[in-house]
Amino acid sequence: MKRPTALVALLTAMFAAVLVTPASAAADVRIEVLSTPRADLVSDGNVLLGITGRHLDDLEIRLNGKDVSSAFTRQQDRLIGVVQGLTDGSNTITAASSRLVITNHPRSGPLLAGPHETPYVCGTADFVTLAKVKLGPPSDANCTVPTRVDYLYRSTADRSLKVLPSTKPADLATTTTSDGRTVPYIVRVETGVINRSIYEYAVLNDPAGGEPSVVKPPSGWNGRLVYTFGGGCPGGWYQQGSGTGGINDDVLLGQGYAVASSSLNVFGINCNGVLAAETMAMTREHILETIGVPRQTIGWGCSGGSYQVFQIADDYPGLLDGIVASCVFPEVGFATLHTITDALLLDHYFRSATGWTDEQKRAAAGFGKVGTIANLAGAGRRIDPRVYCPAQLPVEDRYDPVTNPRGARCDVYDHQVNIWGKDPRTGAARRPLDNVGIQYGLDALNAGKISVAQFLDLNKTVGGFDTDANFVPARTVADPQAIDTAYRTGQLISGGGGLASTPIIDYRQYWDEQPNGDIHLIFHSFSLRERLRKANGDAGNQVMLVQAGDAPGGFSTKNPVLTDALASLDQWMDAVDADHGPGSPHAKLMRNKPGALTDACWSPTNQKIVETQVDGIGTTRCNTFYPAWPAPRQVAGASVANDIIKCRLQPLNKSDYKVKLTSVQWKALRQTFPNGVCNWSAPGVGQQPLAGSWPTF
Repeated sequence: MKRPTALVALLTAMFAAVLVTPASAAADVRIEVLSTPRADLVSDGNVLLGITGRHLDDLEIRLNGKDVSSAFTRQQDRLIGVVQGLTDGSNTITAASSRLVITNHPRSGPLLAGPHETPYVCGTADFVTLAKVKLGPPSDANCTVPTRVDYLYRSTADRSLKVLPSTKPADLATTTTSDGRTVPYIVRVETGVINRSIYEYAVLNDPAGGEPSVVKPPSGWNGRLVYTFGGGCPGGWYQQGSGTGGINDDVLLGQGYAVASSSLNVFGINCNGVLAAETMAMTREHILETIGVPRQTIGWGCSGGSYQVFQIADDYPGLLDGIVASCVFPEVGFATLHTITDALLLDHYFRSATGWTDEQKRAAAGFGKVGTIANLAGAGRRIDPRVYCPAQLPVEDRYDPVTNPRGARCDVYDHQVNIWGKDPRTGAARRPLDNVGIQYGLDALNAGKISVAQFLDLNKTVGGFDTDANFVPARTVADPQAIDTAYRTGQLISGGGGLASTPIIDYRQYWDEQPNGDIHLIFHSFSLRERLRKANGDAGNQVMLVQAGDAPGGFSTKNPVLTDALASLDQWMDAVDADHGPGSPHAKLMRNKPGALTDACWSPTNQKIVETQVDGIGTTRCNTFYPAWPAPRQVAGASVANDIIKCRLQPLNKSDYKVKLTSVQWKALRQTFPNGVCNWSAPGVGQQPLAGSWPTF
């Protein structure tokens, strides 16, 4: 793994490309990469460049010594053009006395995420385009198929998209874009394969005016790009997939947004945030080299989609300018895995324990419904290399500890082995998972909801996992190298990277109190909020909007709550872009926040309540309607930030227990925790700030 360079240096490089030029020539000509934030992370043999400065007329531009001046067009005060023919590796662009070094990577990748995963099952044969055509079988091991462009139109009859005939049909709809233009509702759709991932994007464009380009944008484009991210995680490995996060959104397309997604940006296909960032970066680069640079790029995703938008925005700034997320988790590896693996241990314990009522079980876990324990326990099996193998992966390729010990391990850690590295003792991925010193059920004990005997037996017996996620008596111990990697490279989201200057719409339908529980718990939104506050001093760039679980429209543009929020987000981003005053990016973000964007919830009868969303139960109107029930580690004393991988230990202290323990019970507790218990007020073991942006592996 390459260690990230300093954050400030990389942020500077990100927006200024990598310009190598004598200081005396700086005012002469400036060469800038426009299609990607990093000149050393260009892909597919081409790059969109902008050139500014004096004496642009008749300027000679060269790629590796070859004249490529004809690729450029004058646009007001700069030249813009897509340069083709980059070789893999280092390339040099020169213009007058300026020189720009560009590093090109293959269209098939990798770019950031390290060596390709094997085995890998292609999905193009089953992928159906918006034109209702299958892409067909791949031509090589990188799952390549020919890129196709289709023109579709929105029908006035049933609002469906249909293939555009040679003459404009009578049922062709028109649409008014967000910038006030009324245009034919004709959509250009491109589908292909980049980074072994199936991508697709759509944008309003009337083919009567010809194909779009970087100097002639699509005729109906409002200048904004929405990139959609799909959910899931279990089974998200060893496959290309045959679906994306979706691009056929009538509201977004009709308002003129370009809408894009890719199969490896669906976490149920690829549960790896770095590979998701890589795929999004390469796909976005291609789109920019085809239709031009958007005013802003918005990340849109729920559940596993929220994992991606937060990690990409925080660790890879410059790819996303704004976020609309729902069913929010900060990330999969910690916010989610801490909770679901704790639930798995608790469920295993409760299945054999006696004398526990359902209410006592619920109190020890913290969740709003006792059924949540078993519900999340099933999800906790995503750390088991044998449970969630995708159906496409042949049985003979799968790991079995006896019959196929070198087979493909179907778990979240081994799918991310390029990030974590391999444990030389086991050959499996290193794991940043730990529950040493955690006193499960502590708050329930102190509140008198469970007995001392129950508390002691729970913590003595709950145990942990071995490498294959088998239950073992000993607690789970995190790998120190994996802990360091997690904090240093932003696998555990700090909120202090790119997220500090990113506006966030956090929309949640409340499902905590579903009869059998639900994994999408509201406390995760407060975890993100607390991390933002710790990193930046405030969390004002996160706007939380909460509705009942059955809110009409849900997380879609059919919900007026979201369409209004999206319009306000556009205004917010535009105002920030126009602000050239002093102050940090976060300060500019906060002073340009629209007044209409405030925390709010809607009562079960759909009454809007404007108030700051607060973690708790029954302390505000909103958390009375929608209580923020805690997770097991919060019941054990952890902060809602949920950002400690391995706690620091402290000696047991009788004053921490609000119930009287006998000498026998105290001895038993000391035997259970011979090295001490978690000191949640101290930083975690190895906890450190994000070391820099754009980590590569």
